[in-house]
Amino acid sequence: MKRFLILSFCIISLVSCNSSNKPTGLLPEDKMVEVLIDIHITEGLTSAMPIAYDSSKVLYNLLEKDVFIKHQVSDSVFTQSMLYYLRDPSEMERIYSRVVDSLMVRESTGGTIDQF
Repeated sequence: MKRFLILSFCIISLVSCNSSNKPTGLLPEDKMVEVLIDIHITEGLTSAMPIAYDSSKVLYNLLEKDVFIKHQVSDSVFTQSMLYYLRDPSEMERIYSRVVDSLMVRESTGGTIDQF
């Protein structure tokens, strides 16, 4: 999760301040939340495995592709959507509060990981 947050903050600094250009094919907020939940679950799974960092990185990349397949989203559309949402910190905060809330509910209810 740390890698993803660091990447997010780096992207924020590189993104222009003009948020009026809405890209075509932008993921709706609800879909973005669903994808981010699964990405964070995937990241948590791979970081918790007792394997070398290089191996976990390779495994994460494979599982991330499965997340995109599950949600029928290409990685480029996801990246473009992230860049768009990162332009407006309040919107990104709203998205991530939903992600965190959903992850906390899953954890507190002992929910299974139905990722794949």
